[in-house]
Amino acid sequence: MSFGGPAGSPFGGPSASATSAAAGLPFAGMPSELAERAERILAQEPEHPDPDVAFSQSEYDRRPFTLRRFLGPHRLGLAGAAALVIVETVALQAGPLLTQIGLDRAILPRDATVLWWVGLAYLASIVVNLAASAARVSYTGRLGEKLMYELRVRVFSHFQRQSLDFYTEEKTGRLMTRMTSDIDALAALFQDGLVNLAVQGLTLVIITGVMFALSPTLAVVTLVVVLPGMLALTFWFKGASERGYGAVRDRIAAVLADLSESLAGMRVITATNRRRHNVIQHANIVGEHTVANVRASTVGAIYGPANEAIGVLGQAALLLVGGRMVLDGSLTVGELFAFLLYLTAFFAPIQQLVQLYNSYQQGQAAVVKLRQLLQTEPTVVEARDAFVLPPLEGRIEFEGVTFGYDREQSVLRDVNLVVEPGETLAVVGPTGAGKSTVAKLVTRFYDPDQGRILLDGHDVRDVTLHSLRHQLGVVPQEAFLFHGSIADNVAFGRPDATAEDIVDACRQVGLGDLIDRLGSGVDTPVHERGSSLSSGERQLLALARAFLAQPRVLILDEATSNLDLRSETVIERALDVVLEGRTAIVIAHRLATAMRADRIAVIDDGRVVELGTHAELVAAGGRYADMYATWSAHS
Repeated sequence: MSFGGPAGSPFGGPSASATSAAAGLPFAGMPSELAERAERILAQEPEHPDPDVAFSQSEYDRRPFTLRRFLGPHRLGLAGAAALVIVETVALQAGPLLTQIGLDRAILPRDATVLWWVGLAYLASIVVNLAASAARVSYTGRLGEKLMYELRVRVFSHFQRQSLDFYTEEKTGRLMTRMTSDIDALAALFQDGLVNLAVQGLTLVIITGVMFALSPTLAVVTLVVVLPGMLALTFWFKGASERGYGAVRDRIAAVLADLSESLAGMRVITATNRRRHNVIQHANIVGEHTVANVRASTVGAIYGPANEAIGVLGQAALLLVGGRMVLDGSLTVGELFAFLLYLTAFFAPIQQLVQLYNSYQQGQAAVVKLRQLLQTEPTVVEARDAFVLPPLEGRIEFEGVTFGYDREQSVLRDVNLVVEPGETLAVVGPTGAGKSTVAKLVTRFYDPDQGRILLDGHDVRDVTLHSLRHQLGVVPQEAFLFHGSIADNVAFGRPDATAEDIVDACRQVGLGDLIDRLGSGVDTPVHERGSSLSSGERQLLALARAFLAQPRVLILDEATSNLDLRSETVIERALDVVLEGRTAIVIAHRLATAMRADRIAVIDDGRVVELGTHAELVAAGGRYADMYATWSAHS
């Protein structure tokens, strides 16, 4: 299909892909040498079966997200990790006790036999500790990855469940933060923090028990000197670090939100010469994140040295009291030496707990953010008793429909409209009149505030969302193409389509020349968002996607508004193929598209003010006639 231009795209000129090829640029994908290396690596990958994911629009866990509830189903796995932690910790803390035995029963009495047995026992405790530690790290690592897999799928599923207004109100960067840094913080907490917390906590319990067994007097002195100051310091640190790391999580979300928006709007930023201003703005946002991090780090910097000072005071008190006990014979040298070793070991886990508490606070801040996200209910909810929509004939009815994105301001007001099966209805009107809102309500992207929308007599709120959208096709104003091949994008709504079906759909809408010209045909890679294709080619691929899905009802939301007249002609020919035998609502910005419809509805100020064929509306001399006269004059 050509209009006299040079051989290339169906729009009469060379396509974006052809221009890139002529300039010696690759269409998409990676360099060939990297592709070969990637193939060699992939050849060594084990087979990964498709995951069995149960997704429901209405049935899912609505309980508040907490660590206890999230870890509950994995009690047995956590119990196994706890058993390994116990063995590892007991083996590690046997050293000072064996040292005391060696001093009192072997070295001082000069008994070489006992010394050998103590040495072998010490060696055995080291081997057991190393083996238990290796098993624990491997086991908890696998368990942690399993937990993270479940959490990522759960959060992503919740994103898929949300309605369109959720993405209108939320910044993409903030949502990315929930899937990246927040879950990464929890991953660090699961894989390292909680296990080490158990190790260090159990270490403190064992050491305290042994210290009381060795000398209750010295144990009481230790607790009296050390415990009060440590508790006071810990309570202060808990409150200060909670506030600090909560602020850090908020600031990193703001950083990612600004970054995402800047990357998405780079063309506008460049065209309006806003690069320097954007750098200043991002520097301010990053500066706030830095300040929050410094405040959180300052809290930890105060807590660590203060704990060390308390430890030194404890050692001095023990040496003084314990030395007098050795002199009066109530304590042996070995017991005092073991007690001092245990005191040193007593403060080591405390220092570790300080660092782990930082990780715990970051993880807790992430839990709060994820809890808020997972408790966000979609505004378009599938009824629990929803039934599968039977095959449609295609009758669409609006009964007294009133709707507003903001409840205080309605976009549509008491709309009553009927589209008969197989009919094409064009919806025209001024910008902001509510044309696109009609399309969004039919597809149930939103629910009306009043009234109802019926398909073949079925209220769209009573049927399952999957069965509803399975029979509806939508071609938006801006055709969104995903990273992948042409075939992946065309078959997006029908993944089981064969290669022949995909090629046929492309040829039906006028993409045959493009497919024949590309070296890899429909397997040709597509850049992100389809940037390697022209606007007309992207729109034709969106039509091919709709054609392949074979919907009974088709919604076109200003599908030709961004095209030149020659491209629009090609698209309209493709529309004739796609719309044949289907009910269609065409949101029309250009009257050339509206004139081809069976009937035209004129919407103004949220109401249907005129309805009829093109000839009837022109003859009526109303608003459509004025629009047509203006369009004719400019054409």
